[in-house]
Amino acid sequence: MTTGGIATGHAISPDSGEHWANEGAWQVADGIYRIPLPLPMDALKAINVYVVEGDDGLTLIDGGWSIPVARELLDKSLRSIGSGFGDIRRFLVTHVHRDHFTMANVLGQEFGAEVSLGIDEKPALELLQRAARAEMGESPFLAVLRTAGAEEIAQEWEAGHDGELPNAADWQFPDVWLEGDRSFAIGQRTIDAVHTPGHTPGHYVYADQVEGVLFAGDHVLPTITPSIGFTVPPADQPLGQFMASLAKVRGLPDLRILPAHGPVAPSSYDRVDELLAFHETRLDQCLASLRARGEVSSIVVARDLGWTRHEHAFDTLDIFSQGMAAMETKAHLDLLVARGQATEADHADGVLYLAT
Repeated sequence: MTTGGIATGHAISPDSGEHWANEGAWQVADGIYRIPLPLPMDALKAINVYVVEGDDGLTLIDGGWSIPVARELLDKSLRSIGSGFGDIRRFLVTHVHRDHFTMANVLGQEFGAEVSLGIDEKPALELLQRAARAEMGESPFLAVLRTAGAEEIAQEWEAGHDGELPNAADWQFPDVWLEGDRSFAIGQRTIDAVHTPGHTPGHYVYADQVEGVLFAGDHVLPTITPSIGFTVPPADQPLGQFMASLAKVRGLPDLRILPAHGPVAPSSYDRVDELLAFHETRLDQCLASLRARGEVSSIVVARDLGWTRHEHAFDTLDIFSQGMAAMETKAHLDLLVARGQATEADHADGVLYLAT
């Protein structure tokens, strides 16, 4: 799902003057560099890893996906600014998803760099560790899909699974669990770690208020809306948490957005306001669907909605995107229930919702 004026796939980043995913170590501010790393198996083209120089070495915000091509490019990019893996002192990871956490985890183990991650990501890590030990049956995402009434999609996801187990080395516990909000001293800088649950339960953004920048992870993206509800174990009210976290970021000064995906953007205030307005409109659309259809599951409502900036019909999406759409719709319906605008009831075909 996308919002904003420029598609991520065509966006130019002001720090480079080039497509945001082009390789390099692009200087964002004095002592801060943006390094895009490839995501060859994801719909998104790249992830931005940020390098912050300090008196004792480097702090990296996120680490990228632990695949050889990304590791080689990170090494090359660090060397272009006169540094290397041995100069990394710490990773401040925004959340547990593989494109953010796994390279940080592996390099941290190899080079002794400290890795920090939100404590509320621990249940997801425990599931991944169990999967790596072959202690699980089917993917836990399948059960979540079934609660959205998406049994056929769950079956296709299961049929398309190649059986490859997660690499245990990618999913070790971090050195530091972050709880609540706190600050890190990096040389003369102060980086504020701000807990922003929603995209995942343990998501953090990192703010350098003096420099005027927000390392936004997947919480505030300039051209797309972060996926909501695509987490296991399932979170309680992920959309409600996400919108509350957006309001929390809106309470900070207006900062330049340094996103995990997409170009650097000028105003956290403007983008937060856009995201909040988008989800309020989406809630209204979901409620209208319920009123028209009566008691239905999330996937029925998802079929009534348009997807991506082009308002594509649900049935035109690929099977993975359909699953994400069903779960995100469920997150909106759950918030309608919390607001007293709908009710829910368990059913053999998933959770059914009814407008009040």
